[in-house]
Amino acid sequence: MVRISSPSPPFLRSCRFEWSNRVFHLNFWFLAITQDVPDQEEAGEEDEAEQANSSLDPPADGQHHQVQREAQALASNQVRVLSHKLRLRLLSPRIPIGYLRRWIWISDRSHARKHAKICERIRLGMSFALGSGNKMTSFFGSASWFVVFCCLAFLRFGDGFYLPGSYPHEYPVGEVLPVKVNSLTSIETELPFSYYSLPFCRPQDGIKDSAENLGELLMGDRIENSPYQFKMFTNDSDVFVCQTKPLSAEDFNLLKKRIDEMYQVNVILENLPAIRYARKDDFVLRWTGYPIGVRAANSYYVFNHLKFTVLVHKYEETNVARVVGSTGDAADVIQTADKSRSGNAGWMVVGFEVVPCSVLHNLEKTKNLKMYDKYPAKVECDPTTVAMKVNENQPIVFTYEVAFVESDIKWPSRWDAYLKMEGAKVHWFSILNSLMVIAFLAGIVLVILLRTVRRDLTRYEELDKEAQAQMNEELSGWKLVVGDVFRAPSHPMLLCVMVGDGVQILGMAVVTIFFAALGFMSPASRGTLVTGMLFFYLILGIAAGYVAVRMWKTIKGGNHSGWIAVSWRVACFFPGIAFLILTTLNFLLWGSHSTGAIPISLFIVLLLLWFCISVPLTLTGGYIGAKASHIEFPVRTNQIPREIPPQKYPSWMLVIGAGTLPFGTLFIELFFIMSSLWMGRVYYVFGFLLIVLILLVVVCAEVSLVLTYMHLCVEDWKWWWKSFFSSGSVAIYIFLYSINYLVFDLKSLSGPVSATLYLGYSLFMVTAIMLATGTVGFISSFCFVHYLFSSVKLD
Repeated sequence: MVRISSPSPPFLRSCRFEWSNRVFHLNFWFLAITQDVPDQEEAGEEDEAEQANSSLDPPADGQHHQVQREAQALASNQVRVLSHKLRLRLLSPRIPIGYLRRWIWISDRSHARKHAKICERIRLGMSFALGSGNKMTSFFGSASWFVVFCCLAFLRFGDGFYLPGSYPHEYPVGEVLPVKVNSLTSIETELPFSYYSLPFCRPQDGIKDSAENLGELLMGDRIENSPYQFKMFTNDSDVFVCQTKPLSAEDFNLLKKRIDEMYQVNVILENLPAIRYARKDDFVLRWTGYPIGVRAANSYYVFNHLKFTVLVHKYEETNVARVVGSTGDAADVIQTADKSRSGNAGWMVVGFEVVPCSVLHNLEKTKNLKMYDKYPAKVECDPTTVAMKVNENQPIVFTYEVAFVESDIKWPSRWDAYLKMEGAKVHWFSILNSLMVIAFLAGIVLVILLRTVRRDLTRYEELDKEAQAQMNEELSGWKLVVGDVFRAPSHPMLLCVMVGDGVQILGMAVVTIFFAALGFMSPASRGTLVTGMLFFYLILGIAAGYVAVRMWKTIKGGNHSGWIAVSWRVACFFPGIAFLILTTLNFLLWGSHSTGAIPISLFIVLLLLWFCISVPLTLTGGYIGAKASHIEFPVRTNQIPREIPPQKYPSWMLVIGAGTLPFGTLFIELFFIMSSLWMGRVYYVFGFLLIVLILLVVVCAEVSLVLTYMHLCVEDWKWWWKSFFSSGSVAIYIFLYSINYLVFDLKSLSGPVSATLYLGYSLFMVTAIMLATGTVGFISSFCFVHYLFSSVKLD
């Protein structure tokens, strides 16, 4: 049994939020001084715990050193971090976070290791939420206590809570590190290929695929084991890997082709891609991976010697854990354990760098060498020169060297090297400036619109019935289409289907980006973003069916007949378009033997997910929508439609032009997204992307609302489809921007297959954006028109 004692002061838990170095830190612990008690005292245990919790008050600053001395005095007792045996309670939200204590003392080694990992993984996940800058701290500050509650709840009910892709693994000295290789990639073709499609060395125990999630397979990743073998903190040089067979004509031509297409080799260690540095003028350039080879003077050279540098950080495993968050007024570490035991602490990989070299080896010296033997001579790695020329019917010798360097980089910050951008401040200031301008213009438009509508309504309601009839005869405007404004549009079922699919896509985007902003879909966890998008899309089928069927029932005046057909079309409309586009592109990938091609087995899985999960959920949502009451129109519709007067300008020009304002809210952010998709860069500012998405929704709603009001003012009552495409027309500008990006930023994209793939994926993307933004515009316009005409007095 465990009893909680309450030393003076009785404030035993600590929590700290901190912003520094683009990392949003969340550190939480509690201190429990425990002692073994007899079983018969179990009845009083909970009361004592409640009494201790009720007395938790913020200590004064003058008590800091007293707390430290008492902790050292109590260090001889058995100190244990409790998880599932302690009923955790949150402190009162009235207590400012700044007053909370920032010390933790943990004696039990196993619990210390586990809870230190929990904290580090949460810090790593939050580091991807917002990228750089401190503009967003207030966004999360309001929800800080909710985050603390969730984290403490995980400590209460489980043994550990780990964010995806953030598992810190410590290795003792001499333990083998798994080195893996991913698909070969190139920004020249955008076609990934398997690493072992080229004449490279193969592992002794054969090629083994790593476990991959659905998102990794859809993105074309194929992670496999490699012939490279490292041992923790064991430097090794001049390691012979293999001597390939003499290059056949096919292998020789394929190797030259891949070098011309600038393919990169992607090596992975502890989930970290190998990063390559190069200095150009006053700038330090960074790439992930290294090129297969280089072409110089009409000859081809291959990089056959790799110089690896592994940055490691010592994992503290002393009996007393390091104090995280100390501000200098207290000791960083309270040493109470036997220092001789700290030598068993492991090491964590916090960096992985590679320098490729082209070295001419002596083939006579490597005839009798086996894998991992020492090369007979010292290998000099000079990245500025090339020597290993690729020739037909000649073998290639591969070697490597590895050096381990102790680093001050902590585990949560090990991805910082991949997330740095030159000129980041310029990008942020430009984006924030655009957002403020767009928000200011949208606010002005909204204020003017509300004032105009309110003035018209006030004048209209102050007149008596005869004056209203006379006013209707003399004036023109939205009041004259009162008998036609809710007349059913052309192709009402198609409109309902597109709105339903738009709700599903928009909901998927919001939920996915929200969880990504919290760190659950960080770049450290490959494929989770695509997997999450697919999962949320399937689940939100119930919302799509509900909205589409209820809108269909509203248009039909309460008649829900045909709701099954509407639900089926919702379940098959956008997925059918996606299936058609992706299948066509997949045939091109199959013909190119690319790893980006979706395997037949995965195709079957996707079809099963579609028809076994998405379709039933959509039908369920449609059934709920059919049972729900329809939205009553505030005015009656005339039997004979009113003639629309001739317009000075065609309405489609206004509809297409309306998409420029929503496009202005996201075109800068769109550049980063396109660079992430096609240039191999890491996108991680999901917190900012969530704000841009919310702002885009607001602007789309306002633009569609204003355009609908303009059409009603010129007696054009056919607003249904116009409201949808006025905001959905932003997809046209995004597609034009994609073409511009292809012409000016992807100049080196070679081959019709690569261009077709790019345009096909762009078409798929803009279709989804058109449905989502169009749905926002239609729903906002529908609510506006319903409110506007429900305020008009009629006989």
